[in-house]
Amino acid sequence: PVIFCMDRAGIAGEDGPTHHGSLDIAYFRCIQGMVLAAPKNGNEFRDLLYTALNHNGPFGIRYPKYSSVEFDEKGQTKLLPIGSWDVELKGKDLVMLAVGPMVYSAQTVATELELEGVSCEVVNCRFIKPMDIAYLESIISRGFNIVVTIEEGVINGGFGDGVSSFLLENGYKGKIKRLGLPDSYVEHGSRAQIFNKLSLDEKGIKNKLNDLLKSVENLLD
Repeated sequence: PVIFCMDRAGIAGEDGPTHHGSLDIAYFRCIQGMVLAAPKNGNEFRDLLYTALNHNGPFGIRYPKYSSVEFDEKGQTKLLPIGSWDVELKGKDLVMLAVGPMVYSAQTVATELELEGVSCEVVNCRFIKPMDIAYLESIISRGFNIVVTIEEGVINGGFGDGVSSFLLENGYKGKIKRLGLPDSYVEHGSRAQIFNKLSLDEKGIKNKLNDLLKSVENLLD
């Protein structure tokens, strides 16, 4: 198999604006037969690499210039079903579909909103292509009013575009919000500074969700 391991996927911090890995999701998504994945942590990276080695076809794994968060050096590898997502938190009011380490940001925001009476489902969308079609169909059947996609890549042509296209073509009537990098070059700065400026940090994500919740409430009134 051909395996592409892409370091600095997303915001590369002080490496500068020319080093941000913001475009790979968009250009890999259009390649026929391509599998594209993004681990949430070091343990999942190992599982995805093992899965890639056992896959007969091109396979891309993207990971940021960031902490591996969790990595057990003596951990065992697992073969992951291609296209499978993992529900990290169950909820009923809205669903956050997060890619890579953005899963942890989504979990933090979901925990804070839970204290405010909002039940959030958080999904680790470790496979960007192919997507977990069975889970996407369940979003429609379970009646979620709000779907939010969170990725560390450009919105145009990105993961959120794929989710939006599927949901709209299959009769979804709720609100969809894509969070990600803008259609412009991101400047120099630390990951924390840039995420804050782009409202992709936990505070920014929570504010966007609160705006969405208010807009849905106004529609229902």
